[in-house]
Amino acid sequence: MAGELEELQAWYERQCDGDWEHDYGVTIGTLDNPGWRVEINLVGTPLERRAFPAVVDLAPAREWLHCEVADGKFRGNGGAPMLGPILRLFLDWARGAE
Repeated sequence: MAGELEELQAWYERQCDGDWEHDYGVTIGTLDNPGWRVEINLVGTPLERRAFPAVVDLAPAREWLHCEVADGKFRGNGGAPMLGPILRLFLDWARGAE
């Protein structure tokens, strides 16, 4: 997953313009089922109006994913081993807009 983290750091740094980072950003947290929650604010980025086809894969139990873009944010949730795949979905989608 080091690759995903490095790519996410680079994406974040490209968005930082002296203003964006004061109001927007990236949040990674955990869920109690257990799992991951990723929220990436897209306002003011090239992704703000880009369509994202929702990804919903609820099986198998540990490897479930639910990723979507709504209200100007990428929201990705998934099982405990799925942080890397959530970030990869976002990064592959984001790469198409740059």
